[in-house]
Amino acid sequence: MMNSVDSSSHASKLVLAEVAAIADRLNQLAFREGSYASALEWLYFNRYSQAEANEQLYAMNWPIVGIAVQGSKRMRVGQQTFTYGGARLFVAPISLPITFQTMQASITEPFLGIGIYLDPQRIAELVPNVYPQGLPPMDKREAGYVMDADAALLNAVGRLLECLSNPSDMQLLAPLIRDELYIRLLRSPVGVYIAETVFADSVVQRMTQAIAWLREHYDQPFKVPELASRIHLSESSFREQFKAVTGFSPLQYQKMLRLQEARRLMLSQGMDATGACRMVGYVSDSQFSRDYSRLFGDAPSRDIARLRIGSRPVVR
Repeated sequence: MMNSVDSSSHASKLVLAEVAAIADRLNQLAFREGSYASALEWLYFNRYSQAEANEQLYAMNWPIVGIAVQGSKRMRVGQQTFTYGGARLFVAPISLPITFQTMQASITEPFLGIGIYLDPQRIAELVPNVYPQGLPPMDKREAGYVMDADAALLNAVGRLLECLSNPSDMQLLAPLIRDELYIRLLRSPVGVYIAETVFADSVVQRMTQAIAWLREHYDQPFKVPELASRIHLSESSFREQFKAVTGFSPLQYQKMLRLQEARRLMLSQGMDATGACRMVGYVSDSQFSRDYSRLFGDAPSRDIARLRIGSRPVVR
């Protein structure tokens, strides 16, 4: 009979073998630099051949699980920082503005990562099967979570990548493997926090409703008490819960949405700073410039010029 030490060592070897197999496969699939969608709309790849020691990238993450099978990445959400790589996963159960850096990468061993978007509707259908007695008690909520992946979950990721070489497998098998991944995530140490996002009238589900409203109306002024009332919470409770779940106040969250969209408009559509400023809801050019410089480290025109020269993508 295998003792606990031998069992742990065996499990670690299995995990490392799965990570190596995924990295080998992903190195073939993610053949160009940057972050981009795969043939499956809910699966994307990351490949970076240099670490960004002094450069931070900004993005608006959808609910997602991120897997870095080669190299490492650092994510910042609000005041929290998460580092993951190898057999560790990053899970963001709700939409979050993030700052990230590739910490370990090179030409010979590029950073290789996978992102799997979490579909709230499908997760809601699976939750009753995983938690038939309802959700267990939860500890303090976080804006994001890092956890160790087990060999079974990584094996499912490897099988998912194999589907990409066969259109029939993508259509028939990939959705089943995605369900398996969702179930394994729901059964993981952070599963209850994922499940809570789809439970009707839960605190996080209410925050998800508020976030959806902010994303749809980011260019419009709003009053925090009115948004709190919209999701049937007091203003004080709404402010407290929103900060706990996202790492931002509601107004900070809206500001991040506005600034990231303005940056995208200037970079991808050639819009000038004044046009982008107005498009995202700012009424003051000077306030826009101050907020933009504070977030991205430079004035809008200089920041966009640098990005165009550097050819680094702005990720949404």
